Amino acid sequence: MELNLFFDSIEEDLFEGIQSPHAFSKSLTINSYNISDTDGFDIALIGLMDTRGSATSGEMEKAPYFIRQKLYNLKKGSGSYRILDLGNLRNGLELNDTKLRLEEICSWLMSKNILPIIFGGSHDFTLSQFQAYEPFEKLVSMVNVDSYIDVNDSADLPQNERFLFDVFTREPNYLFNYIHLAHQSYLNDEPTINTLETLFFDAIRLGQIKNDIKTIEPLIREADMMVWDIAAIQEAYCPGNNRSQVFGLSGEEACQMCWYGGLNNKLSSLGIYEYYPELDDSNFSTASVISTMIWYFIEGFYQRKDEKGFGSTSYLRFEVSLEKEPSSIVFFKSKMTEKWWMEVPYPNDYHKFARNAIIPCNYSDYETATSGEIPERWIEMQTKFN
Repeated sequence: MELNLFFDSIEEDLFEGIQSPHAFSKSLTINSYNISDTDGFDIALIGLMDTRGSATSGEMEKAPYFIRQKLYNLKKGSGSYRILDLGNLRNGLELNDTKLRLEEICSWLMSKNILPIIFGGSHDFTLSQFQAYEPFEKLVSMVNVDSYIDVNDSADLPQNERFLFDVFTREPNYLFNYIHLAHQSYLNDEPTINTLETLFFDAIRLGQIKNDIKTIEPLIREADMMVWDIAAIQEAYCPGNNRSQVFGLSGEEACQMCWYGGLNNKLSSLGIYEYYPELDDSNFSTASVISTMIWYFIEGFYQRKDEKGFGSTSYLRFEVSLEKEPSSIVFFKSKMTEKWWMEVPYPNDYHKFARNAIIPCNYSDYETATSGEIPERWIEMQTKFN
């Protein structure tokens, strides 16, 4: 693919004046003039400038600039970085042209085992990120972090407030599970929340995450792709969004969730959307939070553990007997990371579910089984299979 046809080079003032040899920018390959080769890279950064999916006017096209300004000045984390900053994706004549470009580029990068990190642009680019998986013809689980559930199909709404309807109804549809994190009940009507329950999707309220953020780690560990609307983060941390709320995730919680995403060996794309620089404060705090989220995701990525299959000696196997159906549930615990998984049987003639037969879980699910009860996650997954 001739990537130079799709990307604008990065402004030199963003990195030329950075002196520290330990700066994040010193460990990147930056598209300052042209892209010669993508071989050997693990991660590709992509800036989006297209704002046509949002009803909010302003200077959202400058979002990648301010995010890079903060990101480049952070200190490099652990690991040997093999990261390419592709620059900013050029806008197409129409919004859909830009979306098709992003879809094609993400699909091509993932085919070369390069993980795209997308930042800037409106949340409806999630559809392009999702469609990039279609050529692989595998079932996909998506984690979406947003205070709103944008599933309304009204044509009167801007695309960034109704794109989930297209994700859920697309044909052919490779969506296996949709996991919505940090929604706020008073911002979403009951029929919308019930829609997710009817489809057997996961919806975890902000309050549940605030109570114990560790409980959502298995849900993030299940995902193939992760997307963010920064409206999910408190206005005090991220004022640069037109739907920011007083309540929401803290900046630290957002970074921890990105850390979980980076650690996930299965996760192969990240998108962080809906940053409006003109709404940000004088210190560009929103850009700081987003850049730090990207930093933590990359830090997690370079600490991924290459564990062998569940039949290897890398895992401890526990079989819990029950006095009801199922007669037993098998759990696995990684000796390396101490993370837990649970086996859920799937119909023999549905081989497409093979990737999802052993699902991430918490130690609390194991405790539930040892007390004689079937874990809720087991029941939910069995329902999806059937």
